[in-house]
Amino acid sequence: MSRDDSQQISLLFNQHGPRVYRRALRLLGNPADAEEATQEIFIRAFRAAGSFRQQSQMTTWLYQITTNYCLNLIRDRSRRTELHEEHVAPTADSDSRAASVSPDDLVLLRRLLSEADERQAAAAVYVFLDGMSHEEAASVLGVSKRTVGNLLERFQEWVNARTAGGPDGAPPPAAPPPERKTSGFLGFGRKRS
Repeated sequence: MSRDDSQQISLLFNQHGPRVYRRALRLLGNPADAEEATQEIFIRAFRAAGSFRQQSQMTTWLYQITTNYCLNLIRDRSRRTELHEEHVAPTADSDSRAASVSPDDLVLLRRLLSEADERQAAAAVYVFLDGMSHEEAASVLGVSKRTVGNLLERFQEWVNARTAGGPDGAPPPAAPPPERKTSGFLGFGRKRS
């Protein structure tokens, strides 16, 4: 890596590092994992800089790389070992949507995301966890607003089958309070169109 390359990575990191770190921390739930992921994300972003389309903002592109990297990391880890509760406890930096969610729900959410279809999981993270509108999620994913709705519907159906102990499902989790059902997925955000 040349000196110019190092300087460009450093500049990119200084501008966007804290945002990428917060995103990784929110998805991974562990500061050490988030730091490691942030470093890897910037290396990957720099290597893929040629694929950056000027149609979107740099922050949107990094946001997508971060989400995909973290979801893949969650999937890889779930294949190797079960997540431990101390790795998924809510952090002090979590925003108000995540603050009211129990650690058990976060464990369940991460497990479900690790097993879900990649596009459906990404749409669910953007809308239910991040509180994006369908239009905003469509822009980040590069699909239509209708496709986002379809992805979310299929994700919800899949989650319902998994948490109800369907044929390929896990045993149902402890029953959440009734008000969670009206406030998005597992208490994260509100569904917006």
